[in-house]
Amino acid sequence: MTVTQKRARMADIVERLKKIYPRSVCALEYGGEPWRLLIMGRLSAQCTDARVNIVCRELFARFPTLSDIADADIAEIEQIIRPCGLYRTKAASVKASCIKLRDEFGGVLPRDMDTLLTFPGVGRKIANLLLGDIYGIPGIVADTHCIRLCGRFGMYEEALSDPARVEKILSGLVEPAEQTDLCHRLVQFGRDTCTARAPKCGECPLADICEHNKI
Repeated sequence: MTVTQKRARMADIVERLKKIYPRSVCALEYGGEPWRLLIMGRLSAQCTDARVNIVCRELFARFPTLSDIADADIAEIEQIIRPCGLYRTKAASVKASCIKLRDEFGGVLPRDMDTLLTFPGVGRKIANLLLGDIYGIPGIVADTHCIRLCGRFGMYEEALSDPARVEKILSGLVEPAEQTDLCHRLVQFGRDTCTARAPKCGECPLADICEHNKI
């Protein structure tokens, strides 16, 4: 496909997913609190959003404010987030990020990529999620669902798994105003229909424009 054809296909996918999921919802249940999304984004590395949501109900019940997390005993954070995996590294990142957010930014999440990338454990995926959900700033959240599905849709080689390359490619193919919501809808679609191990190609509403379905 040419770049023009890929853009047209992505525009079609955007519109079809809007009809399937009229409401675009972040899979992480952060209750509108930016500091909570910062934490949950970090915990989601190599962990399902569903598990992060469950773990964070306990975490936020125990530490209901940004300062509570910043001042918390790291061993207690580790114990609570253990089910998310990599719990020692993640606990250190979470505590350090909360201290940084409180002490250097007065609890107000920065609204630029470069500054967000200075937070422990925050890469472009999390930064784009934060900028998109909190401030409405366009960006591609190149998580596992986004990478896998858009590869199947023919936007790049299906074996490509480099988030930075995927973000760059899709940023040039998807209209900025649609990027954040599209990524949320891809997560929903990846769970409901286009699963990693057993995609429901026979009942997929996007099968006719999916390269994976032609294999």
